[in-house]
Amino acid sequence: MPLTTNRPKPMVPVLGRPVIDYVKDAMVAAGMSEIVVTTGYQGEQLISHVDSWNTPSRVNQEDSPMGTAGSVKLLSDELTETFVVGSGDSVASFDVADLLDSHRKSGAKVTMALWQVEDPTEFGIVGLSEENQGQIDSTLSEGYITKFKEKPTPEEAFSNLINAGLYIIEPEVMELVPSGEKYDFSKQLFPDVLSRGWPMYAKTVNGIWFDVGHPFELHNAQMALVEKRADLPFPMPDGEVLPDGSFISSEASVSGHISKSIILAGAAVNGAVVNSVIMSNSRVNGVSESSIVGENSIVDSRILNCVIGDGNHIVIDLENERR
Repeated sequence: MPLTTNRPKPMVPVLGRPVIDYVKDAMVAAGMSEIVVTTGYQGEQLISHVDSWNTPSRVNQEDSPMGTAGSVKLLSDELTETFVVGSGDSVASFDVADLLDSHRKSGAKVTMALWQVEDPTEFGIVGLSEENQGQIDSTLSEGYITKFKEKPTPEEAFSNLINAGLYIIEPEVMELVPSGEKYDFSKQLFPDVLSRGWPMYAKTVNGIWFDVGHPFELHNAQMALVEKRADLPFPMPDGEVLPDGSFISSEASVSGHISKSIILAGAAVNGAVVNSVIMSNSRVNGVSESSIVGENSIVDSRILNCVIGDGNHIVIDLENERR
């Protein structure tokens, strides 16, 4: 919020493309035969967008929130062979084909993509072993999952590898999910699979990974996409990359100061923009610092550490300024 007032998280734009398109690209590159998007909140936008994809795709709309695993359970009759689940609100350079290969070689029931972080205390961490139900080896970047821990303290952290939100799953695993109940992959299903001794495998991915569930990660994700554009499989919009890593769309107008920022199509800057994202068709006539400005908004003042939704006009209240 407030960027999700008018759209579901998977439709939040990243370099002019909805977040979900980055996940879709990874699936298509791996040769997925069909993509099903499960959704609840503002699903109408997703239905319209998914219809525009050039790959067999559809949306399965939930009547009530079913959780990450519960929503997939609704598709059980169709999931008769190995399938892939990806989070629709992350930007990541997943090599799904490589993960599928590791999954088949390991004989696992579930394979999970992992990402390495410096501070694991805000995430769910994963402990790996060279063999199923073996001892944790913190030096491994791939192996059999031995233990999970949600948001550990620094003393509890046995790993700096976290769940990156992409899974390869065998159909029989979904039999463990109760029908008609809200149920979660990471908090409920996967611990259950592990407790049964079923083999679960995991592999650390390279490239980039950002969970854009936090608005300010939108800035970090887009700056990283620009910086690593030559090494990533994602398309870049037309525009100029400045020496400091900023990006200015070819359809934007800039006559002010830009530093470490993203200026998207149709935006206009006549002031200063620092460590910020200015989305499509917005104008900054003042100063935006460490902020996100949604689409079709106007900033006529100075904002700092703000997230501005779509269609807003931010002005200076001179009366309060004098006070």
